Amino acid sequence: MGDKITIYQKPTCSKCRAALAILDESGKPFDSINYYDDRLTVESLRELVRKLGIPVRHLLRADEPLANGTESADDEELLRLMAANPDLIQRPIVVRGDSAVLGRPPENIKKLLTEP
Repeated sequence: MGDKITIYQKPTCSKCRAALAILDESGKPFDSINYYDDRLTVESLRELVRKLGIPVRHLLRADEPLANGTESADDEELLRLMAANPDLIQRPIVVRGDSAVLGRPPENIKKLLTEP
């Protein structure tokens, strides 16, 4: 597995701050991307979903008001909606090589860091 670690996060999110603390404590180098400043494209979201190994719908923050009415949306519609509205993306997302985890709970990140 590649050593490059990247976290996609929102600085004001408490789970993201906890994830950043875990990464800092690990001593491993990582890149931090605020996906509100550096917007994720439909293609990059599709790649993150692949690395996470989850259905597109599981990346959606369904409790956000903007998610109302998305029950019948297909994957492409959800990806476009999330690309246009970063509040709809679950966070934080930590990528290491070809694997990724959602940092909810933040302890999920520790598993990713200990993989060979």
